[in-house]
Amino acid sequence: MTDHHLPAGTSATDGWDLLVTPESAGWEHCSLRVLNLDAGATRTVDTGGEEMFVVPLSGGVTVTVGDETHELAGRPDVFAGPTDVAYLPVRSSVTLTSAAGGRFALTGARTDRALPFRYGPRADVAVEMRGAGQASRQVRNFGTVDAFEAGALIACEVITPGGNWSSYPAHKHDEETEHESRLEEIYYFEIAAGPAGQPGFGFHRTSSSPAGEIDVLLEVRDRDTALVPFGWHGPCVAAPGHDMYYLNVMAGPGERAWRISDHPDQTWVRDTWADTEIDPRVRPAAGGQ
Repeated sequence: MTDHHLPAGTSATDGWDLLVTPESAGWEHCSLRVLNLDAGATRTVDTGGEEMFVVPLSGGVTVTVGDETHELAGRPDVFAGPTDVAYLPVRSSVTLTSAAGGRFALTGARTDRALPFRYGPRADVAVEMRGAGQASRQVRNFGTVDAFEAGALIACEVITPGGNWSSYPAHKHDEETEHESRLEEIYYFEIAAGPAGQPGFGFHRTSSSPAGEIDVLLEVRDRDTALVPFGWHGPCVAAPGHDMYYLNVMAGPGERAWRISDHPDQTWVRDTWADTEIDPRVRPAAGGQ
């Protein structure tokens, strides 16, 4: 384990399967919590100075703030398609109850904006096919800048089919300029098992930029987490036969914007996509998102 790699279970505490706070990550802005609820179980969460999205990873959940309740239908697992979500305001006491049980992520970011408790329907999640060929991946933009109003928090999901590369070209967002925004980032991974339950794996890379020295090449497995405080990050590579999911959580000190710079050695790859077929495995399921 390094400061930038949290293998599954190593940051479990206080009833959370995963707990990443600004303090534990050694930064200032974004967080991630993952919670398992047994059937009929309830958990109360105080958001404090953070806004959050409740993101069902498996199962459904009832989310209550004050006298207002939203029912999240959720999904069987992260590979089954997008999910509905709930937005939690700062300084709120939130009750989560799951009738059938499930696993739920709470993505967070510190903000001074007090926005209302809201429901984000699955049908409103814009599903993007990004890249082409072996760089094809599916991006589910449930909490990105143009998709959902928030104070600082940016969040999305990415599905990378087995054998494909994503977060490629490598890119960075660690300077505040007209072309780039400064954002910390969390990658939370789930890796599909093989046909007989064989554990899968993938790789994640972060390298030095003018913002600082960092040299991380991780073998990531199911429910591992990678922290990206700065630097060029990508690619993420899914081993053949094992689809890769990751939940991205970002926030920073400036305006809520996702502006990136490609690694200069890799940006030429984008020019090849116009003449390359998109991997059909990233296409949304017919009849839905």
